[in-house]
Amino acid sequence: MKKHNFSAGPCILPEEVLQKAAQSVVDLDGSGLSLIEISHRSEAFVAIMEKARTLALELLGLEGKGYKALFLQGGASLEFLMVAYNLLESSAGYINTGTWSQKAIKEASAFGKVVEIASSEDEGFNYIPKGFAVPEGLDYLHLTSNNTIFGTQFKKFPATSVPLVADMSSDIFSRPLDYSMFDLIYAGAQKNMGPAGATLVVVKEEILGRVTRKIPSMLDYTVHIGKESMFNTPPVFAVYTSMLTLEWLQRQGGIAGIAEQNEKKARLLYSEIDLNPLFDGYAKKEDRSDMNATFTLTEPALKDTFDAMWKAAGINGLNGHRSVGGYRASMYNALSMESVGVLVDVMSDLERKA
Repeated sequence: MKKHNFSAGPCILPEEVLQKAAQSVVDLDGSGLSLIEISHRSEAFVAIMEKARTLALELLGLEGKGYKALFLQGGASLEFLMVAYNLLESSAGYINTGTWSQKAIKEASAFGKVVEIASSEDEGFNYIPKGFAVPEGLDYLHLTSNNTIFGTQFKKFPATSVPLVADMSSDIFSRPLDYSMFDLIYAGAQKNMGPAGATLVVVKEEILGRVTRKIPSMLDYTVHIGKESMFNTPPVFAVYTSMLTLEWLQRQGGIAGIAEQNEKKARLLYSEIDLNPLFDGYAKKEDRSDMNATFTLTEPALKDTFDAMWKAAGINGLNGHRSVGGYRASMYNALSMESVGVLVDVMSDLERKA
């Protein structure tokens, strides 16, 4: 039985993408060679990389606007370091909305002054800070657009004259935005785009080359741009599967089309959380993530019963992060409305039986 996968990552992928990606491991497009055997310098893979990079810019509405798309490695964790290496000359601002923001702050602190512009730590990161002022003269302002652990998401982004950098690992390609407001976006592929192993970076070229420090080649965005994401051997399977997923996203009507489905899924689940007296949502309502719904039981004694029920229904990956507890339903792009319906039915059934 194919399970209803609510795992926070690696993500659920479209069935058609999985099938084609699996076939490519045996034989890539009738070539008689496996995707993971061919040279990354081959005409076949160079075309795959170019298409993946082009699709990323097209879907984000950034093609022809001075941006470059890169497929790198190391996940968001390496980008915490690379962003500061490439952009932080004197001081940078960070908005602290949870674990991933804190990790980014830690890495950046090695390169210059880090100013914590705002934080939601005072209430366990269950909301997005608002009403803060962004100082002039910062090298950049960094934020995490969606917080997988705590289930919060920026609905409105700060207006600022300094370059805006966003870790979009868990909500990239999920909702329409004016992506040109960002000067640099990065995202691990394993939430909405593909398997673990690839990291998408979308950067406006004009913000690069401003720091005076010497940057190691492997960590220099300009080097990767010059080599068209081929400075070192790329993660060929992750890039190919990401390309397939972006093609699938185009067929769904692009970001606008998938956002409509994502909103319906989130609305269905949050409605049950709010109406069912056995559950409490963790995040403030106005800041709830459409990607990661976090909630707890109001009757802890029902935990074993509820756990047995959702597992019996074929649901996977519902346990909350260890730092929060409770439950977390991750509803990435490829998760079906049917899967959300199964979870809601289990929650309703628990209320009837309690």
